[in-house]
This record gives sequence, C-alpha cells and structure tokens, in this order.
Amino acid sequence: MNNQSPATGTPLELRGVTKLFGDFRAVDDVSFSLTAGCIHGFLGPNGAGKTTTIRMILEIIKPTNGSITVLGESSALKVRQRIGYLPEEKGLYKKMKCWAVIAYFATLKGLGRGAAKRCAFELLERYGLKDFATKPTDALSKGMGQKVQMLASIAHDPEFVILDEPFSGLDPVNQQVMEDIIRDMAKRGRTVLFSTHIMQHAERLCDRILLLAKGRKIFDGPVAEAKRIIPRRVRIQTGDDITPLRELAEVVSLRPLPRATDELGSGAAANWELELRESGDPQAILQACFARGIRLLSFNQSDPTLHEVFVRLVGPDAKEASFR
Repeated sequence: MNNQSPATGTPLELRGVTKLFGDFRAVDDVSFSLTAGCIHGFLGPNGAGKTTTIRMILEIIKPTNGSITVLGESSALKVRQRIGYLPEEKGLYKKMKCWAVIAYFATLKGLGRGAAKRCAFELLERYGLKDFATKPTDALSKGMGQKVQMLASIAHDPEFVILDEPFSGLDPVNQQVMEDIIRDMAKRGRTVLFSTHIMQHAERLCDRILLLAKGRKIFDGPVAEAKRIIPRRVRIQTGDDITPLRELAEVVSLRPLPRATDELGSGAAANWELELRESGDPQAILQACFARGIRLLSFNQSDPTLHEVFVRLVGPDAKEASFR
C-alpha cells in the first residue's frame, strides 16, 4: 500500500445543497463538513436522501443548488485518486480472481501493477481471505464478495473513503470484519463517511453522526451530544413507597413500569423508571434510596442508545429503519 499522508484540511464541505427530481425534493438545503481523520456516520431511514447526497459528493450527479468541496477542490473528479468509494449497488467481475479484482481497481487509482498485486494479496491475508485469493469472485459467498469489493475500493490507500450501506446483507461475522476495516482506516488517519440505517454500527464506530430525514439535516455532531437529546434513566424495582424520590433535584419524572413478583415477600413490587436531568447522577438516586429506607430488588442505570435518539428525532419515519 502507498504511504501518502492523510488529509489535514476539511475533507468535505457541503453548503446549501439541494437536489430536485422534477417536483420531488430528494435533498433539501443540506450543509455540513467533515473532520479529517474521523469516522462519520451518515444516518437516516431508507429514502432519506443519503445515497443521493453521496452521488452528488462524487459528482455522479450534480446538485440543483448549493456547493460541494472535496479535499479542497470544487470537483471530486479532480481528486478521485485520493478517494475510495463503495457503492450501494455492489457487484464484481464474476470470472476475475479475487486478487486481480483488487489489483485492477488499485491500478485505476494510480498504483503500478506490481505494487497493486502485492497490495491485493496483503489485504486479502489481513482480512481473512488469503485462501480465496486465486478463486474467481463468482465462487464467493455474498459476504466474502462484499469484502473483496470493499478491499478493492481502498487498495490505493485513499485519504477519504465513502461507503454507501457497507453492512447491507452481511452476516454478523462479516459485519465484524467490515467494522475492523473501517477502524483500521481511521487509526491510520483516513477520513471515513459511511451511510447506514442500522444504528448499532454507527454507535460502535462513529466519532460523529449526520442524520437526515426526508432530505433535510436534523442532527450533526458527536455521538455523545446526540445521546444527550434523551435524558438518562434509572430503573428500580421495589415494594416500598417511592414518593420521596419525586422530590429529588436530579429527577425530572417518574413513571411505573409493568409489575413484578416481590422477592422481599411484602406484597407486589413495582418497577419504576426515573428520568434524570442532564447533570443528574444515578448514584445520587441509589444513595437516596438507602437514606430513605427504600429497599431495592434491582437498580439499573442506562444511557440512551442511538436507536432511541433516532426514533425521537425522526418520528414516524423511524419505522423504516433497521436496528440489528
């Protein structure tokens, strides 16, 4: 693989980008920029405008309005050898050997034939496909074929990598390999933008997320900031009176959950969920229970998931998303 330095400026910036298809507004006045060397999740339900935006970034299609800057240039075509791209519609040359596919795409991006071949075998070995290097791609499972195409898209060691639904259709083992590839690129200072509607991948991988719904940007920022949109929660189970907890400064609300069998033997216990203020400490709730003699059968604290944030922000469209 080559030793080019990672990008140090702004890898990507969109300003007021809109795309119309007739009267349909697929992307509506979207502006954002990426931070170099980070993993950025591009999230949203199916039909939110993610793929259309990616195609505009790569100048496969042009925006109706707005401007796009990629690696400091007004056109991605000027810096295409510094970009890696895995499209949503995936496919391989069926009769080509795996190493040859990877090497071929590397040569298209500027590598010499010898270097491209060495890089192909290195990547196949690193990500568990060494035994398939000389097999034709039509002998591969869908998951292995998708990995080969992923490796072909990054064999030239691009500074900026765009992955459109890279996890689509993969089993858990191959999903993990795909995550490893993305993490490895970020460790080497490359900038990654990947679109997905599977929130767990974004939660595990991303430094920042951009969320679209109906073509509009509805969130752009760090994952931790997104999670602050939904308050922290504490769930307790007790058969005692929890009225004193309502008076705590940390507690915004308290609601009952389905009842449970009381292991203390004092009648029916109840499950409660306490919603805390942003600065609220769950340990303060636990201490308050001890101080007030509230006997606990269970005590659980949890931060909101990206799934819950997504549902809160997207609303009815969230049912179109997949959460695996």
